Amino acid sequence: MNIGIIGVGGIGLASAAWLAHRGHAVTLWAPRAAAPRRAGPQALTSTGVLEASVTVHWVGSVAELAGSDLILIAVPVNGHRAVMDALAPHLRAGQTVLVSSMASLSSLYLYEQARARGLADVTVASLGTTVLTARREAFDRVRIMTRRTQLGVSALPTARQGAVLQLCTALFGEGFTPQTNALASALSNINPAAHGPLALFNWTRIERAEHWPQYHYMTPRVAAVIERLDAERLALAAAFGLQVRTIEQHFAQSFATTAPRLADIAAELHAKRGGPPGPTDTGTRFLGEDVPFGLVFCAALGRIAQVPTPATDTIIATAGLITGCDFAAQNTLIEPLGLRGETRAGLLARVGA
Repeated sequence: MNIGIIGVGGIGLASAAWLAHRGHAVTLWAPRAAAPRRAGPQALTSTGVLEASVTVHWVGSVAELAGSDLILIAVPVNGHRAVMDALAPHLRAGQTVLVSSMASLSSLYLYEQARARGLADVTVASLGTTVLTARREAFDRVRIMTRRTQLGVSALPTARQGAVLQLCTALFGEGFTPQTNALASALSNINPAAHGPLALFNWTRIERAEHWPQYHYMTPRVAAVIERLDAERLALAAAFGLQVRTIEQHFAQSFATTAPRLADIAAELHAKRGGPPGPTDTGTRFLGEDVPFGLVFCAALGRIAQVPTPATDTIIATAGLITGCDFAAQNTLIEPLGLRGETRAGLLARVGA
């Protein structure tokens, strides 16, 4: 296939290496100036789970992805709306867009933008987490740490679910399961519940730019707070008639952990991996991305479904207090999606289209 990838961070480069190694023609576009100095074919080396050297093609504009059969969006969710606004005019009938990973119903935003432009034959697929975990080491080098063994995928329109499942399997291999709809994909993302408390309760380490292995500092009481947030996420899913995996199931399926409780899972992961290191930048995505596009989104769903979210609300407020940021105002999707005036039935109808 001809595959276009938007984003050249760890996930973008890892996906490019993985897909090129499987024989696909991969084209990369960097929405920000993080590309090599010239467009055209470039070597890309991956280490870790995939030891390979491949050739990928870099382009200078999103318009040059118009000929792709599949477009993979692999940028942080706080960049989704800008990227999708840039991409929408260049979509064509028959294309599939895979959002990895999706949050705050960004895939619904793109799907509705495409339909508003008269493109009824565009498929937008959603992953609630990434297939791979990776670290970018240079524009031409990436270290792939994990290929998750199980993860769900959804489709808009939902009638394309079977085709999307087959596509993801053909691209990345076995391990994909169908999710009910895009809302299930959004609510399957455990990062906001895990990252918010982990960053806040280790804030002085972040401010001092200390080295701290994050699973070692997911102590029992920090894990207990994360479990409270996760319980609210599960309650939201249930209120919309959805079932998503628990945070403990996420770790078991992603990293083959065996402990039943989160604190013990963290200790198990630290013993196995010794990392990854926690953030050392006060602008960390643990707050800057996961609070507005994860926790603020969950709070908005709580208002729609009349489900209380006190732990989520507390972490949002605390994150704003320590950073001085209005995280609720930083979500660029809630307003254009009309979630403030949405109903439970109305939202379910939209994601079930």
